[in-house]
Amino acid sequence: MALQREAKQEIITQFKTHDSDTGSPEVQIAILTKRIEDLQEHFKMHVKDNHSRRGLLKMVSKRKSLLDYLKRQNVERYQKVIGKLGLRK
Repeated sequence: MALQREAKQEIITQFKTHDSDTGSPEVQIAILTKRIEDLQEHFKMHVKDNHSRRGLLKMVSKRKSLLDYLKRQNVERYQKVIGKLGLRK
């Protein structure tokens, strides 16, 4: 369940730190958050889909490690990202 190109470009433009930015932690966290939200909707209909659930858990773990990295490097950027995404941390 990959993101559509237009949706991904919209996320990148919203969270990029400079003009040619596509891989900063902010962008990666935002893309993972969108994919996690899409999978959560998928699981409302397909409760027994354990193979996709494993992928969801891997994405959540990757997002957590990226958030921890960002928090160690720059607390202001961390606060800004979790505020924009509405994450509970």
